[in-house]
Amino acid sequence: MADVTLTIDNKQVTVPAGMLVVDAAKKAGIDIPVFCYHPKMEPAGMCRMCLVEVGRPMIDRATGKPVLDEKGEPKVQFMPKLETACTNPVSEGMVVKTQLTSERAKSGQKETVEFLLTSHPLDCPICDKGGECPLQNLTMEHGPGKSRFIFDEKQRLAKHVPLGELIWLDRERCIQCGRCIRFQDDVAGESVIGFDQRGRYTQIVTFSEPGFDSVFSGNTTDICPVGALTTADFRFGARPWELQAAPSICSQCPVGCNTVINTRREAKADGKIVIKRIMPRQNEQVNEIWLCDKGRFAHHHFASEDRLTKPLINKEDKLAKASWKSALDLASEKLSAAKKNLVVLASGRLSNEDLFNLKSLADMAGGKALLYSDMGGGALTTRVGVSAGFDLGKLGAGDAILVAASDLYEEAPIWWLRVKAAAERGATLIVANPRATKLDKHAKFVIRYSYGDEVTTIEDLKGKNKIADAFRKAENAVVFYGSEGVGLAGSASVAAAAAELLTEAGHVGKPNSGLIGVWGRANDQGAWEMGFETSDDLAEELKGKAVYIAGADPAGDDPALAKALKSAKFLVVQDISLTATAGLADVVLPAQAITEREGTFTSGDRRVQRFYPVLPVTGEARPDFAITSQLARGMNYILEGESPSIAFDYLTTEAKSFEGLHYAKLAETTEQWPLVGRGEVNYGGTSYENKHGLGAQLTSAAARGENYKLPAAKKVKSLRPKEGELLAVPVTKLYDQGTTVIPAALLAERIGEASVTLNPATAEELGAAAGELVKLSWNGSQSEVRVRTDESISTGVALVPRSFGMALREPVVASVKSAKKVK
Repeated sequence: MADVTLTIDNKQVTVPAGMLVVDAAKKAGIDIPVFCYHPKMEPAGMCRMCLVEVGRPMIDRATGKPVLDEKGEPKVQFMPKLETACTNPVSEGMVVKTQLTSERAKSGQKETVEFLLTSHPLDCPICDKGGECPLQNLTMEHGPGKSRFIFDEKQRLAKHVPLGELIWLDRERCIQCGRCIRFQDDVAGESVIGFDQRGRYTQIVTFSEPGFDSVFSGNTTDICPVGALTTADFRFGARPWELQAAPSICSQCPVGCNTVINTRREAKADGKIVIKRIMPRQNEQVNEIWLCDKGRFAHHHFASEDRLTKPLINKEDKLAKASWKSALDLASEKLSAAKKNLVVLASGRLSNEDLFNLKSLADMAGGKALLYSDMGGGALTTRVGVSAGFDLGKLGAGDAILVAASDLYEEAPIWWLRVKAAAERGATLIVANPRATKLDKHAKFVIRYSYGDEVTTIEDLKGKNKIADAFRKAENAVVFYGSEGVGLAGSASVAAAAAELLTEAGHVGKPNSGLIGVWGRANDQGAWEMGFETSDDLAEELKGKAVYIAGADPAGDDPALAKALKSAKFLVVQDISLTATAGLADVVLPAQAITEREGTFTSGDRRVQRFYPVLPVTGEARPDFAITSQLARGMNYILEGESPSIAFDYLTTEAKSFEGLHYAKLAETTEQWPLVGRGEVNYGGTSYENKHGLGAQLTSAAARGENYKLPAAKKVKSLRPKEGELLAVPVTKLYDQGTTVIPAALLAERIGEASVTLNPATAEELGAAAGELVKLSWNGSQSEVRVRTDESISTGVALVPRSFGMALREPVVASVKSAKKVK
């Protein structure tokens, strides 16, 4: 849009046409106080705090040109009443007088604060918002020194109202600004809270069951301008000014959300420094200023009682504490003797530096470096994945997004939020999934297919039809692919089909086009970039070998893998906690959590970002990359083990996609909009400003102009259950029973118990009603699960969530027997 020039407090400002006065003033460094307005949402003009004088040039109706005064300047006519700066777009020649130059505006704002305080409680000394509260700040700046209202006439309301198990409401503090409601309606697209009653009795209520049923609920506490909404995790836990803040990266999913971890030393924790809350840190190309509730609340595993503090050696089938020297000497001796029979198994929980050293060790020893993952196809994202310059926030009209075999809401909620926003900006959103997802209502095209027909469905988009034409003719196109209902081989085939679709349509090698994998862990993409591979038969790979496992718990996930590890020739496990896999090990090495060290992650959209130390080291734990270096030294190999930045420098010389990157580049920042931070809590909420780095994206083979080959997409043979049998398929659930989530007791209700989801007709046919316990059996395995029903699922299909102890990693034929009703 064309720029317009206006005057604010005698200062000329040039901004894009259509910008609101309040934002134009902010661009000029002038603060207009607000309560209800938030730059990420449409204005409502509810609180009237932003009242200003607005003058506009007088226009001659006959000529359509400004009327000029004696000096040849346009005549400016001010409205008789004050106007809201948050609802008025700028126009050419406009003149605005804020509280800095207008007594009328100053008086209007003072009276607004006075009315807001008529029934607001004096809770500041005990309020969670104290110290970062817009109402507190603006009362000090604009409020009266003494109230003209009678204290006994203050309204008394409920102060401890649970909107859900995660969010609490104090109705006395609420000023009815509507920010929380508009966030849920407009940004999250989940209208689960709203206003009830009218006038002075207006209050916030929840409409959903369970209460406040949204995975984005915690964001409402960040943007609430008072202490009305608080999280159950932080409520009455500490004062904001007591907290230390350290930047980090969320490790719960592949999005790579930027966070700040607030900590405090506490007497009740025996004087230890503990995490009090996780807050969003602004990165407009990643998570903007939002976090999902899993990333916000699932941090308690860092302080788990199962944390390893010293090395352990298996003596007479019991793990006993040992010195680092004895543990490393034994492990390096046995691994060195294995030579080509060494298997290194690592997960995407580890940093790039950790993975690089692990891969290097495997290569030096002539062994194998395997990624512990149920999803394949990652090598294709290094060839035709999104590349440097990608920003999901830039996709809109004329672009296309395909989400295939993935429920983004459950697998990567912030991507779901941003894909939804792109669709609202005009991007053609295509959702291809066997069952209904929350993204369907925002899509232009929804494709339903049967489980097993994933590849055929994607290949059909290369043909001649309306959906295929929309994808092919788009200026930019992105494909998100996942592992909905498929395993390792199936997801690899989905990736191959998607890569071929993008290549044939010419949507590779461009910044805002390419393939994105919706991985199960934060740094799976980093492992793929370094050349890790997966195995179709992991149990067979582990039998009889010397196995070195880092950051993974295969024995806890799958009894078949536990059996294979028991037959391993020698087992070294490196982890932060005493997992089931560690319990089988010959040597256990305690690793530092990401909160205790620095390093980098590579997100699913191939952005490399730094995380920083937050907490003191637990016991004698060491960084993973350092442990691997020390093991390598005992095997007569040299790997960097002192500095993560130097290890990263070595990585950039080995992996082409990382060329040109270094820690200093990853720490670079630029000004972002909207402005947030400790000095902008009135305007943007309590999200933190990003001062420690926006990261940098990798280049793809296509973007570098390299020749590459795409494998043919193999069509996986569809399973055909017989009468009385089910097609059981693995699906991902946001709140699972994984080792990083289950310690968060606050999420217990959201996690629930192991379940199987059936179509109501299928459940009735099997004699299993919703809520009953049944025995689900497949391939010699059996699990007791609770029945849930969903009409959007095809009959004859059973959805089995991953990471609930059921070890279902591929689609299988299963049966349900003997339902047992439980109250």
